[in-house]
Amino acid sequence: MARTHRHRWSADRLSPSRRSRLGIRHRRALAPRGIARDEQSGGGVQGVSRRGPPVERRRAAVPRPRRHGAAAHPRAVPVITLRALGPLEVRVDGANAPDDLLWTRNLALLLYLARAPAHRCTRDHAIGLLWPEKDQEKARGSLREALRVLRRCLGEAHLRAEADQVQLAAGAVELDTDRFDQLIAHQDWAGAAPLVTGPFAEGFALPDSSAFEDWLLAERSHWRGRSMDVLLRHAEQRLDAGDLLGADDPLRRALDLDPLSERALRAIMRRLALAEDHSAALKLYEAFLALIAHERSAPIEPETQQLAERIRRGRRWKLPRAVAPRVPLIGRERELAAILTQWREVRSGGRLGVAVIEADPGIGKTRLAEEVIARVALEAGASVATRAVPADRHQHLSSIIALVHGGLVDVPGVAAAPVAALGALAHESSEWAERFPAAAGSPSAQSLSAAVTEVLRSASAEQPLLLVVDDAHWLDNASLDALEIMIRDLARSRLLFVVTTTREPGNPRIAELMARIGREVPGVVVTPGAFDEEDLRVLARWSMPRYTADQVNRLARRVAADSAGIPLLAVEICRAVAQGMDVDSTSGAWPRPLETLGQTMPGDLPESIVAAIRVQFNCLSIQGAAALRAAAVLGGDGRVAAARIGRGARLDGPALDAALDELEWRSWLAADAQGYTFVARVVREVVDRDMVTEGERQRIKEA
Repeated sequence: MARTHRHRWSADRLSPSRRSRLGIRHRRALAPRGIARDEQSGGGVQGVSRRGPPVERRRAAVPRPRRHGAAAHPRAVPVITLRALGPLEVRVDGANAPDDLLWTRNLALLLYLARAPAHRCTRDHAIGLLWPEKDQEKARGSLREALRVLRRCLGEAHLRAEADQVQLAAGAVELDTDRFDQLIAHQDWAGAAPLVTGPFAEGFALPDSSAFEDWLLAERSHWRGRSMDVLLRHAEQRLDAGDLLGADDPLRRALDLDPLSERALRAIMRRLALAEDHSAALKLYEAFLALIAHERSAPIEPETQQLAERIRRGRRWKLPRAVAPRVPLIGRERELAAILTQWREVRSGGRLGVAVIEADPGIGKTRLAEEVIARVALEAGASVATRAVPADRHQHLSSIIALVHGGLVDVPGVAAAPVAALGALAHESSEWAERFPAAAGSPSAQSLSAAVTEVLRSASAEQPLLLVVDDAHWLDNASLDALEIMIRDLARSRLLFVVTTTREPGNPRIAELMARIGREVPGVVVTPGAFDEEDLRVLARWSMPRYTADQVNRLARRVAADSAGIPLLAVEICRAVAQGMDVDSTSGAWPRPLETLGQTMPGDLPESIVAAIRVQFNCLSIQGAAALRAAAVLGGDGRVAAARIGRGARLDGPALDAALDELEWRSWLAADAQGYTFVARVVREVVDRDMVTEGERQRIKEA
């Protein structure tokens, strides 16, 4: 017998009134069951909903005979609308269904005919399905009465009962499952998902008819599978678009339909991990393991185990307890989807790809690249990232050296590289020498760039690899030469290069690479722009969830005027408003004509943006503020090592780690293996000008 209770395996499921870490409320699976009454008693039916305005109860009017020669008024089809993906909902000509149509067996006959092949069945089959307990004469009388009720609602032309056959006319009943199938055929997951409100015919039953219950069980199993697939495809589509909040509703409904679905578990774990809530994802996994230990004998699927392990290996942020959540990715759905498409083609097709993100400063190139890195980590890929700074233009092979000293040594598969390549890297880096002492002791005449190329080839043979070069317009010519050689020599490797760059100041060599993409080099160029009105409304709604729609619109318009839609500035203003800043007390127009954020001086920014930066600075922890002052004073055009920031801020150990993580989490600083830089130059200059006293500046420089 099918189970009628629901399993609860999330950490917050002990009480139905509590919210899970997804921020969603779990509801009971079934509405309270009413008492089904047979049609002879004139009662209603359990599990049926008639949505719409209340109407006056009255007896059905007896239709008057039409006068000879009077024009007929053909009824529009469909006459009856029937929703079955959830509690049954019935409407007749757009109005509430009459009571006698909602009698249990009348509705069961309508549902069965609407789902039957060719919408027909024999009289004997209908009797055996719906009135098995009655003798033949009484059962046929009940069928005639049910057909009379259906015919009155549908009209003579839409229900035929000839000889031994009962048949609905095509299109007489509009069934939501038909529309559902059409949307699935077009892969319109966003359109199909809202149709799922629960199991097929939720709460509806004929307990004394085993044949009908068997049919209903088969239908529920069929539609549960299709509904789960649609809900999870829609959720995965929203996750791939960076819309974590948009994935919550389909994930909740999928969890309600099948609490033991590992595919749903994986999707929820991904959603939590992408929100940097790794501990919640792992708690959910452990709760699921405890549940299935009692509910089934089959072991957990390897794909689920592997995802949990990848989440365990993910970064653990050391943050103050009161730190605000990160702003979700907004307005980058197409760009993220295009890059992820390249990644999946690289992963499955065994070839190299290049994705270039070109945008002005402050648009969110680094944020988009971080989102790609997070998804690659959850899809069994490895990633290495480096960030160029203005000083790198004068350093030979700056990006190659950054890779060697960065996370490349920890990528699985590098040990399979040729000894000569490992030896060249060991001569450059003590960490490589410690990891591969045998290679360090052997002479190597291989160049550094050639050695890195061989290591990347070996690493990408073991698992797909993502290599991110942020702010590549600052690369030196030797690094750009090495990048071009890698793209040429690693064409058959599972390697995706993600390169971010600006239009101003641009780099002709990067422009040449972009021109080759799609012709000589497989890949994609994405050019994210400023936030539009809808993006700013989403941001305002996220930062001020208690605002009314009118307040959200007014805030979005003000942010648009003050930030020109530049995401970095728009986010700072909205965060400051959430902390209590009054935008009406500030003024200023920005930007100047033909001027980008990278060309803007602190004095050119509007008061609202400068005030927002100050408000956000004051929200930092004491250690975070000290580290930010030190980074602003010591930064200039290059990176600042973590140890140097620590000396300037008088921090070390866990306190320094927590301060730097806080600044990176809140998007003040960006990090690579060689140190930290400000995400935006103008923000560093505002901090250096307004948040550091002369005495502090002197002490920081002397530390």
